[in-house]
Amino acid sequence: MSLSVVYTRANLGVEAPLVTIEVHLSNGLPAFNLVGLPETTVKESRDRVRSALINADFEFPAKRITVNMAPADLPKGGSRFDLAIAIGIIAASDQLKRVDLSQFEFIGELALSGKLRPIQGALPMAFAASKSDRQLILPKDNGNEASLVSKAHIIAAESLVDVYLHLTGKQKLQAHIVQASTSKSIEEANMLSTEHANNDIADIIDQQHAKRALEIAAAGGHNLLFFGPAGTGKSMLANRLLSITPELDEESALASAAIRSISGEAICPDTWRQRTFRQPHHTSSATALVGGGSYPKPGEISLAHNGILFLDELPEFGRHILDVLREPMETGEINISRAAQKVVYPADFQLVAAMNPSPTGDIDDNRASPDQVLKYLNRISGPFLDRIDLQVNVPKVDLGKTLRSKPVEGGKQNGSLKVENSAQVLARVIKAQAAQLQRQGRLNKALNTNEINQYCPLTELEGVFLAKAMETMQLSMRAYHRTMRVARTIADLEGAERVNQQHLAEALSFRSFDRMLNELTEI
Repeated sequence: MSLSVVYTRANLGVEAPLVTIEVHLSNGLPAFNLVGLPETTVKESRDRVRSALINADFEFPAKRITVNMAPADLPKGGSRFDLAIAIGIIAASDQLKRVDLSQFEFIGELALSGKLRPIQGALPMAFAASKSDRQLILPKDNGNEASLVSKAHIIAAESLVDVYLHLTGKQKLQAHIVQASTSKSIEEANMLSTEHANNDIADIIDQQHAKRALEIAAAGGHNLLFFGPAGTGKSMLANRLLSITPELDEESALASAAIRSISGEAICPDTWRQRTFRQPHHTSSATALVGGGSYPKPGEISLAHNGILFLDELPEFGRHILDVLREPMETGEINISRAAQKVVYPADFQLVAAMNPSPTGDIDDNRASPDQVLKYLNRISGPFLDRIDLQVNVPKVDLGKTLRSKPVEGGKQNGSLKVENSAQVLARVIKAQAAQLQRQGRLNKALNTNEINQYCPLTELEGVFLAKAMETMQLSMRAYHRTMRVARTIADLEGAERVNQQHLAEALSFRSFDRMLNELTEI
C-alpha cells in the first residue's frame, strides 16, 4: 500500500487533541514534505526520521513522501510526532503488513539511532488515549508518568525496532505498570514537596492564633495572609500548611500532574497525589505567575492548581502583578489569548501570603511614619485583599514565657503548653472536609451567594451582630461573603450543624489587616 494512516496527539494547553498522520508515497523525484501547519521543530523531524529508519535497518523509500498532519488548522509543535511519522512511512512502504494501526496511538521523539527519547505532556495524552479506547505506545522513560492514568493501556518501548516487533507480533511488549521511582532526578524534583510534607506544625513555638487560622484554611481551602514583624514564624507557618492538608483524589491529582507534565517537570509515582507547593520569588513577572508566551505555557498559578501558592514578602511583588491574580482567584482558571492560539489553564489554587506590616519590618519600631507605612501597604490593592479570607497578625513571641513552659506533645501537663502535631490537626481537617463534601459537594471556599444563604442561615440577633461588625470594620460585601464561608468552616471543625454568633466572632477576628488599615487612615 502507498497510503497509511497513523494516530497521535498534539498538546493544546492541558488538552491533547487527536492528530491523524497520513503518509502517501508516490513516484517522482525523492522528496519528504510535511503539511498540516507544522512548526519548525516538527519540520526538523524529517531528518531525524530518515536517519532513525536507516540506522534501525529499515528501508527508507526513494520516493516522493507526503506527510499530512490533520486537522490542518491545529498548530503542531515539538518532537512528539517522530514515532508516528516513522511508523506511517514503514506501513506505507509495505514493511509493516497486515497490521491494524487504528487501535494504536504513537508518541515519542526519535534519536538518530532509532532509540526513543521522552517527550513532555505524556500524561494528558495518556488520559485522552484512554477515552478513545486505543493503546498508547510511547518511550519507556514516559511509561511511569502515562501509567498513572488507571484506565489507559500503555505500551512503553525503548526503540523503533521494539515498536515494530510488537506490532508484527514477533516480540510483544507487556502493558506498562507504574513502578516505584528510583531515579535520582525524580527524587530531586520531588524533594521540595517531600520536605514540606515532613514539616510538622508542632515545630511552631506558641502562635496559637496563627496555627488556628492555618487549620481553618486547610479545612475550608481558604486564602490566607500572615503579617507581622520579621522573625515571628510567618514563612514557617506557611510551610506547615501542606502537612495538615489531605492528599488529592485521583481525578484532582491527574489534573494537577497534567500541568506539570506539559511543563516538563518530573512526576514521581510515589508522591504524585501530594498537593503542590509553589513559592515564586518576588521578582517574578506577571507572565511568570499567570503564564504566557507565543504559544501559551502555564504559569505558577496553574502549576499550583489544586495545591498551594505561597507568596512571601507580598508587597515586594508589585501591585500590578498581584492584581493579575484577582480573576483566577475568583474563577479558578486563567484565559491566555495570543495571536497564535487561545488557551484556558486551570488555576484553582490556595493562596498563602506573608508580609511585614512596615517597610522597616516592624510597625512598632518607630522608624517609619504612618504615611510611609500606609504607602507601603497600599502596594496591595483593596480588591486583592478582599479575596483573602483569613488575615492573621503574627506577633512577636514572648521568649521568656515560652522558654519557661515546656511543651508536651498531645496535651497539657503541669502547666505546660499544649502542642498538637500535624497528624492530630489533619484528622480534624479530614473530618471537616468530609462534612462539607457530603453537604454541598465542595469545600466552603467555593460557596456561592445562594449556597451561603442556604447553608449558613442566621437568626435575627446574629444578623444584627454581623451587620454592626461589618459597619464598624468597614468591610465590603465580598468580605462579608468570605467571613460567612470562614464561619461555616469553623462550625464544621466543631461538628456544629449551623453557624452561630461565636463562629461569626471568631471569623471576624481573622480580619486583622483590615483593622490595621482603618487605624492608619484615621491617624
